[in-house]
Amino acid sequence: MFKLAIGKKSLLFGVHQFLWHPYTVYRAWKHLYGTPNFKELVCIFIHDWGYWICTDIDGETGIRHPELGAKIAGKLFGQKYYELVLYHSRYCAKEAGQSPSKLCWADKLSIRYEPRWWYLFRARLSGEIKEFRKNAVDYIPFEAKDSEWFEWLKVNFIKVSSDNTIK
Repeated sequence: MFKLAIGKKSLLFGVHQFLWHPYTVYRAWKHLYGTPNFKELVCIFIHDWGYWICTDIDGETGIRHPELGAKIAGKLFGQKYYELVLYHSRYCAKEAGQSPSKLCWADKLSIRYEPRWWYLFRARLSGEIKEFRKNAVDYIPFEAKDSEWFEWLKVNFIKVSSDNTIK
């Protein structure tokens, strides 16, 4: 039987679904910064394409997922957009001694534009929910319901004040 790696599942029908996730990131970007320009819009669309070759989401391969989208953005639009995509990962930004990019904050805030039932359906279908829940065990018990974890995530993953300052 043919088995898809979790990164492919994520992009095809999971949390990073290649059409829906960019839409929620777009909405978050618009909330934080206004309407993105064309180059930013392309970056929003391609920023997670690197998951295609990943065997995990937050592990050894998953942490490198921004590299593919960053290379594409760099070839198309130059260094500024390479960094916009690459540094949407706090890990990649820290590794390079840089601050996370604006895309990082829109990406994190995008969870607020996800209907709970739709997000959890995709996370369960792809299997990502297991990794996500395991990684959050220090903050919310693994025994908690998925819906409780999701609501905790929506509130605590990123804090945005009324003047759009990221906390």
